[in-house]
Amino acid sequence: MGEEVRRVKRELAYKGTVLNVYKDYMEFANGNTAEWDYIHHDGAAAVVPVMEDGRILMVRQYRNALERYTIELPAGKLDDPDEQGIVCASRELEEETGYRSEKLEWLITLRTTVAFCNEKIEIFVARDLIPSKQHLDEDEYIDVAAYTMEELKEMIFSGEIEDSKTVSAILAYEVKYGRK
Repeated sequence: MGEEVRRVKRELAYKGTVLNVYKDYMEFANGNTAEWDYIHHDGAAAVVPVMEDGRILMVRQYRNALERYTIELPAGKLDDPDEQGIVCASRELEEETGYRSEKLEWLITLRTTVAFCNEKIEIFVARDLIPSKQHLDEDEYIDVAAYTMEELKEMIFSGEIEDSKTVSAILAYEVKYGRK
């Protein structure tokens, strides 16, 4: 940490299945103190699955925090904090879409909410998709559909797609590959 800010204590407030919530006690160079919330997340990976015709596979699933269905890229948390993002992305691609790929390429890495959470999501592009079979978790109900880049951008700018990893990845993909 910088010389102006120092954490003097960290207490676990809640241990969950996906994240842990901590209370951090901070001191500042000017003598002030504060309590900050900190959320630890082991990390995640997502994938932009590109079909042969250029359309991108998306998943539709219910998100409890929003109390509605969302359209997102296939993604999931790392099984272990040391798991490589590309391994997680490959697994989630097949589990959620029923396709696999031998050709994944890193696109971007995101930090979702830097003010209070350390979650990192590595995003990969998958090409040469090979039909396989979905392997959904017992509590997952996912529909899969393919969209053109124009359709996805329209959904982003109309507010239909709000998920930050999806918005960032789709727009990064277009910038990197769409203008060739």
